[in-house]
Amino acid sequence: MADINILENVPLAGYSTFRCGGPAKYFAEPATGDEVAGLFRLAGEMNWDVFVLGNGSNCLISDEGFDGLIIRIGRNMSELKSEELEDGRVKITAGAGLPFARFGNYCTELSLTGAEFACGIPGSCGGAVFMNAGAYGGETKDFVTKVTYWDGESIRDIEGSECGFGYRTSLFEKLNSEGKTAVILGFEAVLSKGNKDEITALVDDLRARRTASQPLDVPSAGSTFKRPEGYFAAKLIEDAGLKGFALDDSGAQVSPKHAGFVVNNGGTARASDVMRLIDYVVEKVFENSGVRLEKEVRLVGNFGG
Repeated sequence: MADINILENVPLAGYSTFRCGGPAKYFAEPATGDEVAGLFRLAGEMNWDVFVLGNGSNCLISDEGFDGLIIRIGRNMSELKSEELEDGRVKITAGAGLPFARFGNYCTELSLTGAEFACGIPGSCGGAVFMNAGAYGGETKDFVTKVTYWDGESIRDIEGSECGFGYRTSLFEKLNSEGKTAVILGFEAVLSKGNKDEITALVDDLRARRTASQPLDVPSAGSTFKRPEGYFAAKLIEDAGLKGFALDDSGAQVSPKHAGFVVNNGGTARASDVMRLIDYVVEKVFENSGVRLEKEVRLVGNFGG
């Protein structure tokens, strides 16, 4: 482990699209699966808690930060290459730290169809697999054929069909929620060739729709809540009279552009401000509709229970 640089007291706000949160006691950016494994072993020896962070686009980091080791899967693990298969389709290999939008753009450049939706998603490839990211009718599970991950003991490869993909979930998310280790290191995807002009037009259309409907110009973690079965979170929030609502002038606000987004105007809100607003929205929506919203955003660090 001597060749992996472990930093101390690293501010995490810049590693989160919410632009808030305190420091990591320890912080490392591995370049290989073996380094990820080594960091986990070191954390075990030192009795450090561990959190694996990707692009930070679906996380709310506590104001206290994280009292342990943040393993950031980022640019050091952002492999991207292609290989044409005998049947004319193309296999893409992507590292977990690669921006998912870059993966989508790369597929577009190669005239591959099926990943157009990915071009507008702000997370990493690892995060996209972890939560089965999707938009506009497309999902990560549609093209993933193999995932490489660290299971706490060894580096494993499993087929896409074994990944337990569901709505905003996967085998890896379920293992994590059970306290088990599952760190995505990369994936393979197989896509078919299509018409370049049609693919580009679809990408442009999806980007325009996203820009028109979502508050992309202010810090947020994307959709704050999961979609309840049979409902839309944004509609429930709007029906509760909370579109554009703010508890105070901290900067935390339900977006006036899209009620499903809690935003951090000017990056001035603390994580505790955002959390108070999220909790308030959950309670008010429940009072109004009887539906209890579930957070899609992941909490990192101590939020007082």
